[in-house]
Amino acid sequence: MEEFTIRELTSADLPRENMELKKAMQIYETLKCSKHKKQFTNLIKYAIIYSRVRVDWYFAKLHDQIEMDVERTIAHDEFILSCDLLARKMNENGEDLRWRSAIGNDRKSIGDFACLLHAVIGIEAR
Repeated sequence: MEEFTIRELTSADLPRENMELKKAMQIYETLKCSKHKKQFTNLIKYAIIYSRVRVDWYFAKLHDQIEMDVERTIAHDEFILSCDLLARKMNENGEDLRWRSAIGNDRKSIGDFACLLHAVIGIEAR
């Protein structure tokens, strides 16, 4: 059995645009109120897919990470596109778009947001 170790976090591990779980929960509540249920559902679906791939990649061996890079990038791109599509639809209806600027445009921060959404849903599902 492989030994599991916990490494210390460094400043490089912290999000560039520090999104916290509380903020992700607030954004999630805003998104749940959108009239665009299909786009909301897709955003959540892609957040979960991306966050799962990201965690699997993190725990993979280097040669497996290299093989997973394309899948991880595609999942990340799909999540970002789902965010942009929902924002565009919400804008058309005059819905609150502050959430989109709150998650920013930095890929790492948007990925962090996907992982936080996954956590929020896990907490909500208890």
